[in-house]
Amino acid sequence: MRASSRIAILACISAGLCFAQDQDFSKVQIKVSKVGGSVYMLEGAGGNIGASVGEDGIVVVDDQYAPLADKIQAALKGITDKPVRFIINTHYHQDHTGGNEFFQKQAPIIAQDNVRKRLEEGGRAGNGGALHFEAKAQPKAALPIITFDHDVTVHLNGEDIRALHFPAGHTDGDSVIYFPKSNVVHMGDDFVTYGFPFIDVDGGGSIDGMIAGVEGAIASLPPDVKVIPGHGPVSNLNDVHAYVKMLKETRAAVQQALDKKMSLADMKEKKILDPWKKYSGDFITEDLFLETVYNSLTGQKNGRFVKHN
Repeated sequence: MRASSRIAILACISAGLCFAQDQDFSKVQIKVSKVGGSVYMLEGAGGNIGASVGEDGIVVVDDQYAPLADKIQAALKGITDKPVRFIINTHYHQDHTGGNEFFQKQAPIIAQDNVRKRLEEGGRAGNGGALHFEAKAQPKAALPIITFDHDVTVHLNGEDIRALHFPAGHTDGDSVIYFPKSNVVHMGDDFVTYGFPFIDVDGGGSIDGMIAGVEGAIASLPPDVKVIPGHGPVSNLNDVHAYVKMLKETRAAVQQALDKKMSLADMKEKKILDPWKKYSGDFITEDLFLETVYNSLTGQKNGRFVKHN
């Protein structure tokens, strides 16, 4: 197998973006931990799950992959015998929405308008270049039945659970979910701890939108809020500050190179993101993130201009 193919497969698996049939979920265990107040975090494979648990029932944030639905259900039963009342999707990727069809038999799914659209239509997702995959159109039963444009609030368990839309961040349908009474926020994949983030440029995401969204969240959250990232351990606002600082600095470095009329190949050769190489990982490498930011800022894909309708 060529090195490039191995990297692509590893990237897909690390991100949780491969289709469920490409992975073995039989040995995955769901880990449950209390984050704060009435909010728990469930870890398995794919994106972190948030759960508000109280006398009114359970509000679930994201639901990982379909083959894990029974295990997730059992983990929730281990916390409470109350029913699931609502499921909120932070965005459309399958490692966050794969359990939709299973859980929507119990409760309605809520998501931003573009989440339903992308789940319904399917299509290409990726960084506008080397990292990409085809997202399959999902059946009607997996589509959110309650959608919103900018924000929505669920009043349950003594919480005013707020889903706030981030335009053009990780994707074009991102929501951050804030539990004010518990002082917990679920950031979806607009904040991750594995290093350079995956920005789904083909799915309407952008470096500028991600920066704007994360900075907006920081400004509206209390300094001691506990942060559930899309992937990784529970974090704090200092971690989010450091993350957005990296995003702004790397964006500035690419913009400066663009101002000097450098090509993407030139930028890679000169390793302009080397000062932030500690963020380079098995999933999003330094070169892949450079390519992502380049494509996001220029509307080009791997240096080739793409005409937008």
